[in-house]
Amino acid sequence: MQKRILSGIQPSGMPTLGNYVGALRNWALLQEEFDCFYCVVDQHAITVRQEPGELRSRSLQMAALLIALGIDPVRSTLFIQSHVAEHAQLNWVLCCNTYMGELSRMTQFKEKSAAHEENINAGLFTYPALMAADILLYQSHLVPVGADQKQHLELTRDVAIRFNNAYGDTFVVPEPHIPRLGGRVMDLQDPTKKMSKSETNPNAYIALLDKPDDIVKKFKRAVTDSENNIAYDLDRPGLSNLLSIYCSLTDQPMETAVAAFAGMGYGKLKQAVAEATVAALDPIRQRYDEIMADQGELLALLRRGAAKAREVAAPTLTDVYKKIGFVEA
Repeated sequence: MQKRILSGIQPSGMPTLGNYVGALRNWALLQEEFDCFYCVVDQHAITVRQEPGELRSRSLQMAALLIALGIDPVRSTLFIQSHVAEHAQLNWVLCCNTYMGELSRMTQFKEKSAAHEENINAGLFTYPALMAADILLYQSHLVPVGADQKQHLELTRDVAIRFNNAYGDTFVVPEPHIPRLGGRVMDLQDPTKKMSKSETNPNAYIALLDKPDDIVKKFKRAVTDSENNIAYDLDRPGLSNLLSIYCSLTDQPMETAVAAFAGMGYGKLKQAVAEATVAALDPIRQRYDEIMADQGELLALLRRGAAKAREVAAPTLTDVYKKIGFVEA
């Protein structure tokens, strides 16, 4: 049997080129090897106050983007988290098997509490238990994780082991999956920090649905330095960032790229990076537009995906309920 892998993404804004290079382009490749479950985690999104209409729109847009990125709803299970009630039901059981001290140590809780002091809600504190429910509900063997999610996966493993020890083997204890593709894309205006969709300066990032002309303009404005010779040097972060992006998108070794641009000015490099980015992202944008043009079909795909997800989720929840002593309905 194929190992099962689960990934979720919040509908909290349009992903960037950094998200694409670092993780999202790998999701379609995972379908070749694993039984993939991909969900738009709208329940996680409401730990921060949301405008309802925008949340609905962004959830559909994120699902459409995942399909445009190559997620096949036939081969993989693609769904919206709130369409599968078992997530919230298992969440409560896991909250009752997760310790306050564990939750209080979560770095993201501390960061989001500082950023949203007016709305430090209970869900913000306990949402790692919901993340554990997302993973354990599908008996996931593997979870792709970045550095910011390692703590949450470790907590998920601890909760799974604790439950298994108390009630007998129930959950697969998931392992982290290290993507074959990766790379860190930095801010185009401040290349000492990671590219982020939350950046207020639109010239600092490339959004996945940016139009070709906008991509070219943003790269032309990218920060470099005054030396004007091409070399990969971490002490020259702007230039190194452009070279890294180019190599990631063209699958070239750094040495080859540096040699190819030797003797050229920064303008030539910026143009080449822009062209490589347009070549990678524009087919995604066009496919996204096609999917969003028929939202009825998109909703039908997501409902079918939720039905597939429940076929796995429901038996897990039934087993959990039986083991903790709930009366069978």
